Amino acid sequence: MPIGLVGVDADDTLWHNETIFRLTHQRFNALLAEFADAETIETRLAEVERRNLALYGYGAKGFTLSMLETALEISDQRAPAHVIAEIVAAGREMMAHPIDPLPGVRAALEALAAEQRLVLITKGDLFHQEQKLAASGLGGLFHGVEVVSEKTADAYVRAFARHGGTAETSLMAGNSVKSDILPALAAGAHAALIPYPLVWAHEAAEPPVDHPRYRELATLSELPGWIAELGGPSR
Repeated sequence: MPIGLVGVDADDTLWHNETIFRLTHQRFNALLAEFADAETIETRLAEVERRNLALYGYGAKGFTLSMLETALEISDQRAPAHVIAEIVAAGREMMAHPIDPLPGVRAALEALAAEQRLVLITKGDLFHQEQKLAASGLGGLFHGVEVVSEKTADAYVRAFARHGGTAETSLMAGNSVKSDILPALAAGAHAALIPYPLVWAHEAAEPPVDHPRYRELATLSELPGWIAELGGPSR
């Protein structure tokens, strides 16, 4: 069935995100080196993040709070003030990091927007995601923006419907198998994986390689070609 609406993920699909988080992880590990080795710190931080996701959601703000909580746990409440201040500064720098679209993204979005309705569908903090989209200069290419607390099949069905689509005539593209691919397929949509070199541990999942509505593409630039194979636009 022809595709009329295309959902596109933001972080690590349109611009770098996990790379920034990894650099902050390294800085965090160095700050706490007197209290534990890097492996111990990473394990504890992952545990804290996991239990906090339901409270803080996704994004740099929640991650900063999890770093602070981990620092206090790892140090048995002995982390000095300058370490706490450095963690807060690291979180602030993540929020203010420049946003530059990945190579080929703008041209790919322009090609898609000429034929389909484009909707940005992303998780995270609403304010920060809106900031990043504005800073990217890509906002004008999207028909709408959906920032959701979790990407589920129901969330996709509702997002597609709000922008005049159905799951059967919609497609989701992104870098996360867990968030962008599996729930979109469960909703009845097509799904295109655009791999990013780094994958957050909480987003790891096996791709559905034999699914008839799934395709892995090397870059976003290949997406218009696959949509053409599926029958082109349906507006």
